[in-house]
Amino acid sequence: MKTEILDSVEKKSLKTEIPKFEVGDTVDVHCKITEGDKTRIQIFTGTVIARKGRGMGESFIVRRIVGDEGVERVFPLHSPNVVSVKTVRGGRTRRAKLYYLRQRSGKSVKLSEEKRTEQKAS
Repeated sequence: MKTEILDSVEKKSLKTEIPKFEVGDTVDVHCKITEGDKTRIQIFTGTVIARKGRGMGESFIVRRIVGDEGVERVFPLHSPNVVSVKTVRGGRTRRAKLYYLRQRSGKSVKLSEEKRTEQKAS
């Protein structure tokens, strides 16, 4: 009963079109940044190393290397500040969480590419 009420309230603020991406994919996350009274869109490109949660609480972690330093950001999937998520390339993984990439550097960070075909609804 309690979860049904929470789900119905949450449904109003959920995004209707959720982008399709998986753990291991390289993505461009378009974020809305507010500085003073100005807003702009900033793109954060990196590899998705984790997805967790469900409903309003669903989030994903994107990791990239900037100047020999690893940078990770956690993005709430249904946040109004996350404008869009675009998949740049698919990565083939056998794990749900890629935390082991934190210990790697150089070429060993790269994941093998996976070719995905879009299936059309008949």
